[in-house]
Amino acid sequence: MNTTTLTLNESWLSRRNLFDWVFAALVLAGGLFAFTRYAGSMDYYEKPILAAAVIAMISIGWFWRPLRVLAIVVAAASLLAITSYQGDLARADTVFWLKYFLSSQSAILWMSVLFFMSTIFYWLGFFGGKQPDTFDAIGSRLAWAAVTMALIGTMVRWYESHQLGPDIGHIPVSNLYEVFVLFCWLTAAFYLYFEERYNTRALGAFVMLVVSAAVGFLLWYTIVREAHEIQPLVPALQSWWMKLHVPANFIGYGTFSLAAMVAFAYLIKEQAEEKRWYKLTPIWLLGVALCFVPVAFRQRVQEAGGSYWVVYAGISALIAAGILLGRKRIAARLPANEVLDDVMYKSITVGFAFFTIATVLGALWAADAWGGYWSWDPKETWALIVWLNYAAWLHMRLVKGLRGTVAAWWALGGLAVTTFAFLGVNMFLSGLHSYGTL
Repeated sequence: MNTTTLTLNESWLSRRNLFDWVFAALVLAGGLFAFTRYAGSMDYYEKPILAAAVIAMISIGWFWRPLRVLAIVVAAASLLAITSYQGDLARADTVFWLKYFLSSQSAILWMSVLFFMSTIFYWLGFFGGKQPDTFDAIGSRLAWAAVTMALIGTMVRWYESHQLGPDIGHIPVSNLYEVFVLFCWLTAAFYLYFEERYNTRALGAFVMLVVSAAVGFLLWYTIVREAHEIQPLVPALQSWWMKLHVPANFIGYGTFSLAAMVAFAYLIKEQAEEKRWYKLTPIWLLGVALCFVPVAFRQRVQEAGGSYWVVYAGISALIAAGILLGRKRIAARLPANEVLDDVMYKSITVGFAFFTIATVLGALWAADAWGGYWSWDPKETWALIVWLNYAAWLHMRLVKGLRGTVAAWWALGGLAVTTFAFLGVNMFLSGLHSYGTL
């Protein structure tokens, strides 16, 4: 037993390199600095959350090593921005790198542009000529850059909120604008992990579609509502539960969306040889779903100048037409069905685990804020529907061996359920969770 334990320990230690230990030391130093400087402002719960965050960051960085560089770059850029402010938010208009790169709004705008560019280059990998791998590699690097800018924008926005007033500062996951940023970078980051894990970039074109759609909504929402303005929290959100519940929830939303887009790619691959255009159901569903957005927001079209959603509809039509006409070329570059099926399964598994945790945390938060664990509020009801949908999917997978086309259609349909729970409830229903109205 001792020999086995020693061998396992040596094997684990042998996988750690110098950069791993440097990264761990930097994270630990940052955590200790935060504790010594801000411990007086932390309550009983925030101190163990900080300790858990340090351990989690080191563990995740060791598990997936590209995150080490990402974390260091985000920390360095965020500290540069914070130092440049010197406690005066007006400097965002006078300091060059704040004005154009590192203020929260500038960084998030860069995130938006980079995600759009990443999507374009991933699709050029299918249609752009004889060197598709070059376009895919550029698309991947742009996605990494977009995630980096999103995280910098999030960190700096957190600082900016505290500079507005001690009762205004909060973690930026409190409204639709902030959680859309969270959704974009979480979805992209999970995709980038699977991209490296399975050594294929062909799925980036599909996953970045849903990310770009979210960015499109984010930009529109900013125009209509000036949503980038930092607002004080409503009383129910002034709780440390928000720091746990919302990120866990959006890991679920992001990975469910990722699984749906992989399912869409699977169905395109399955129907690539279909010659009867009216039988190409997945593509037509994509077109209908994309066209639904301008219809759903028709009352807001004039507020956005009218032209925004016209451009959106035109781009959506081009995307659907391109997939329809190029389905054989797309299918030829997609990985094997077994890989697509495995990515779909692992994405739903991760999402279901975190969504379950988020649901439990939400119930505890509700008890703390409203005195009851469950009130059948529309958001709670639809969260339960999402949970039951993916619980049934995983049950059928593990017990009945669900695979292939049926599993893909189910995962794709799950995106509609998830989208309504995420956004539709805010659009069409009202309740205790209606913090981000449209």
